Amino acid sequence: MIDRSGQGSGEPAVFAFPISPSDVSYLPYLPRAIYVGASGNLAVLTAGGDIVILAAAVAGSILPIRVVKVFATGTTASSLVGFY
Repeated sequence: MIDRSGQGSGEPAVFAFPISPSDVSYLPYLPRAIYVGASGNLAVLTAGGDIVILAAAVAGSILPIRVVKVFATGTTASSLVGFY
């Protein structure tokens, strides 16, 4: 997991990457937030080690969460973008 932004945690993101949900792979970067392009559930592993399902994430929303994995199983939201 790379946080190459070089900024403090309170600063806005300067980079973005597409998120492809996977039950196996970790995200290549530690995002500061996730943009949800199409509504649905988001199953994630937080940077703190908790597995949670964020039910009914709304299209167009930006979720200020730091996650290391977005699971394919349980995720129905799509067009996800990570900001870091």
